Amino acid sequence: MLLILPAHPARLSSTSATSIQIGGADLKIDFTGVDPDLPRTCIIAKINRAAQAVAAYYGRFPVSSARIVIVVAAGEHGVLRGTTWGSRDGFPAVTRLIIGQHTTQQEFDTDWIVTHELVHMALASLPDSQHWLEEGIATYVEPIARLQAGQLGTERVWADMLGGMWHGEPEAFDRGLDHTHTWGRTYWGGALFCLVADIEIRRQTDNTYGLQDALRAIVAAGGTIDKDWPLARVLSVGDKATGTSVLQDLYSKWSETPVRVDLPLLWKQLGVYEKGGHIVFDASAPLSRIRLGITAPRQPDVGRRP
Repeated sequence: MLLILPAHPARLSSTSATSIQIGGADLKIDFTGVDPDLPRTCIIAKINRAAQAVAAYYGRFPVSSARIVIVVAAGEHGVLRGTTWGSRDGFPAVTRLIIGQHTTQQEFDTDWIVTHELVHMALASLPDSQHWLEEGIATYVEPIARLQAGQLGTERVWADMLGGMWHGEPEAFDRGLDHTHTWGRTYWGGALFCLVADIEIRRQTDNTYGLQDALRAIVAAGGTIDKDWPLARVLSVGDKATGTSVLQDLYSKWSETPVRVDLPLLWKQLGVYEKGGHIVFDASAPLSRIRLGITAPRQPDVGRRP
């Protein structure tokens, strides 16, 4: 089936609307297309859970209000894809989610796309050459946010990292993240940048701060999707929050040059590996405390200053 949809969500006619309040934000949920098999309350509950995970990670929902357009595609299964824009339809952020008419509750329970799209609201719109950071942050943060909200297990988070991060390694033709816009480098290359940054921030601050502190500070400074910020400003705000220059230093190396990460060594240092189809953690590994810090639920930001 070829599903043709307009590029701009404002052209979609809404058949009903519901509002929910999450993390200080008002989210308007619109439905369009055919009627889904599941009650709409189940779909709204899924969006609610995703928004709660994002709010938990960032300390609040990133924008004050947002519109979420649910397009129900006839005859299809699952959450098919999503797109998020800034400053549309009178909202700071708009997300369009295309879901199948026959999507089951299990498919909603295992979906990652909804949370991924809502994470996009937490970063300023960047130039096209830095789209990899927008997608990389959403790819990296999504499972951690769901874990911190009690929606995903620790083993699943690290299993996905072990299974996905290698896609982000540069290939022979690579010219750095700003100039190599393949699927692997855009999504997983950006996520690998985030992982390495998270670890290095924690190394330099004795595990007191991490990437989550940097990303929370960017949101607090107004660097959300409805703003157009140069990347230098994003990185500067993030580094100031951790008292390091990790983000700026890492970007200066990775943006123009292909940088490989010794992933087998990194997993060994973090104390995470796969054995017999299961994820096993090594508490004696040199970076095991950092591994625990990356996924640990965050305490309030009161008094957290570098």
